[in-house]
Amino acid sequence: MSPLPFKPEGVFFDLDGTLLDSAHELYAALLELCEEQGIAPPPYERVRPVVSRGSRAIIGAGFPGIAPDDLLKLVPRYLELYEACMASHTVVFDGVEPLLAALDAAGIRWGIVTNKPGFLTDALLPRAVPHWKPAAVVSGDTLPVKKPDPAPVLHACALAGCDPTRSVYVGDDRRDVLAGHAAGLFTVAVRWGYLDGGDPDAWGADAVLDHADELAVLLGVGEVAA
Repeated sequence: MSPLPFKPEGVFFDLDGTLLDSAHELYAALLELCEEQGIAPPPYERVRPVVSRGSRAIIGAGFPGIAPDDLLKLVPRYLELYEACMASHTVVFDGVEPLLAALDAAGIRWGIVTNKPGFLTDALLPRAVPHWKPAAVVSGDTLPVKKPDPAPVLHACALAGCDPTRSVYVGDDRRDVLAGHAAGLFTVAVRWGYLDGGDPDAWGADAVLDHADELAVLLGVGEVAA
């Protein structure tokens, strides 16, 4: 793995499925919702791949065939259940902590661009990773549009004071690659995330990586394994 042809000014990440593995409590909230509604819960393996698509996709996995209007009625209750258990089982993906520490040490600004609603993002980060100091946090409702629209990524670059053409966007969903490309950033798809059942090699990312250690090497803040 060769480093980028430029030293990045900024590195921006999707949150769930890229930096944090929050699938277990998102699934736990769905189990509670299914119990309340008298529905047999789906297996975890059916739910995990769709986590990056948000609450509607998660509920849909538990209530197959539900009418769209009925699904929407369940969203507020699902979010209440998730907020109550949020961060109880969230873990940082392997290699992410040393990667972020290396970016800080190198003076490279990093931030988060997520489609998660702001009230959940703002609650999750201090509970799960209170020591993180991102230069920008853009949630799904920060702007009128969200990924795959490039505007949230460009907004994060502006908040962090970074040139998009000298910045990197990292995510585990095709929408991340689309948003990053449209914003003019170098894009990285990661195989360690949820992937929405897709093939990251088919998304057109500039790089596709298996581990955060590989990302550190690409960004010039890590060492090539012997």
